[in-house]
Amino acid sequence: MNQTLLQLLNGLTFAALLFIVASGFTLIFGLLRIVNLAHGALYLFGGLVGYTAATATGSYVLGILAAMAVVALLGLVIDAGLLRFVRGNELRQVLLTLGIAFILNDLVLVLWGGDTYTVPIPDMLRGAARFGHIFYPKYRLFVLALGVAIFGLLWLLLNRTRLGALIRAGVDDPEMVEAMGINIRRVFLGTFMLGAALAGLGGVVGGAFLTLYPSADAEILVFSLAVVIIGGRGSLAGAAVGALLVGLLNSFGQVWFPELSYFVIFGPMALILAFRPLGLFGRAT
Repeated sequence: MNQTLLQLLNGLTFAALLFIVASGFTLIFGLLRIVNLAHGALYLFGGLVGYTAATATGSYVLGILAAMAVVALLGLVIDAGLLRFVRGNELRQVLLTLGIAFILNDLVLVLWGGDTYTVPIPDMLRGAARFGHIFYPKYRLFVLALGVAIFGLLWLLLNRTRLGALIRAGVDDPEMVEAMGINIRRVFLGTFMLGAALAGLGGVVGGAFLTLYPSADAEILVFSLAVVIIGGRGSLAGAAVGALLVGLLNSFGQVWFPELSYFVIFGPMALILAFRPLGLFGRAT
């Protein structure tokens, strides 16, 4: 029983991290229709920027703010400086963002080397909390609470604000929004920067318990793709459900079927897509 509870908590906290990263991915991929394969590299780069800032200042919060700001600026450069030349061509977007990912990976090796880094966390989040007969790290519980909070904030942004209405209207009919005198490109640019900032936030948060290393970007990108594909691109609820499924399958799969841990995740994904090609919450556009 204790082992099951432990794996359940592991799955939920990993799902919260996946949602933080995949929510940015679903904003960019699902709403803006941009295939951004550099999202994992933004996660790694943001995590290392946050590690550097947190180590230099002794503040975890400043590490998060620095990572989000730097990666948001990278998103500005990528979208306004590069992706505007391949707008509407998914194959070119794939090749361009894949190239950006390789460049960022090389930049990471130049700046930080190939070592493994762990983001320092505040003293108040160190130690463990008690659940029945088990003790569980406070920091992982913080990640779970942060994931829930971000879901709530993004839901309010997309469904209860004028900006959210503009984003949704711009996705469905950008010409009509432009005709109303609104610069939809600026709205989309801000959305891309928000999605990139969430990747940077995920890098700092995940870097404190998953650590940061040269191949971490590829691993988190694969999981994020699975989350968005299962949930349905462009759906915030789908990203949450997809993250929950992937997180729990990953946690229990590694214990019950260690030799088939990836199959436990991607097997059900293939089965879902066989019956729901657009994902659980996806819709035709």
